[in-house]
Formats: sequence, C-alpha cells, structure tokens
Amino acid sequence: MSYLEQVGYCGLYCGLCAQNSRIPELSKRLQDTMEKEGYMHWGQGITNFKEFWAFLDGLCSSNKKMCCKMGNCGPPICTIKKCAREKELEVCVYCNEYPCGRILGLAKVYPTLLADGKRLKETGIEKWVNEQEDRRQTGFAYVDIRCNPYDVPNK
Repeated sequence: MSYLEQVGYCGLYCGLCAQNSRIPELSKRLQDTMEKEGYMHWGQGITNFKEFWAFLDGLCSSNKKMCCKMGNCGPPICTIKKCAREKELEVCVYCNEYPCGRILGLAKVYPTLLADGKRLKETGIEKWVNEQEDRRQTGFAYVDIRCNPYDVPNK
C-alpha cells in the first residue's frame, strides 16, 4: 500500500471515515444476520426488498477505500484538492502557507485536523499512517468527534 493512498490532500486519514471502516463492517453484520434469519427466502415479499438488498450488498462491498486522491470521495468542487493539485502537493501540510484559510475552515469541522497535521510533519508519513491505522483499529471514526458544519460560525 502506498502510504499516501489513504491520506487526503487536506491531511485527513480516509481510513478513519466511517464510510471506509464502520459502514462496510456494520452492513456486513446486518446482512449476515438477515441471511441467518432467512430473509433471502421470505424477505422477497417485503416491498423494495430487492433494492434494499442490492443497496446493502453495495455497502458491504465498499471496501474499495474512498479518498479524494482516487477521485471517488469528497465534493467535486473541493478547493483544497484543487489548490494542492495546482501546487503539486501530496498533502497540504507540506505547503509553505499551511494552515491556510481553507484548512482552518475544515479544522472547525474536524477538530483533530491541525494536531494531526503537526504530528504528520513531525513523524513523517509512514509512521503517521501507521498511527492512524492503530487509531482505526480502536474503532475510532471522525464522525465520533466531527462538528456539525451548520453549527460552526463562518468566521
């Protein structure tokens, strides 16, 4: 695995997103339980069961890691991604202007972002990614501490 594969341009570790960790795991547990309970047989009579099952199956198999660098995550108009690409940066922490206003705005929603960025610069990418994977193994996900962006003042 490339150490940068799961590191967004902004410095968030994509492996700590519930979409990459909890959701597939919990969906698989639900699917396994439903299979044991016989839903594959009698669930067919439930309205929209086939669509639900296909959706659940998609959630279970979403272990293709999502990350903005692979083009399959994040808002398409992300100005952080655009800026990092223009400056040919793998991660914003390596920019002379870090933390810029964009990063400071994102840090209002992701309270560990700046501390994690500082740690990444101190330890280097390989050690930092290993630390983030250790964090993921504890069950932590950003959603546990993420602030509601609608509750954060714009200033």
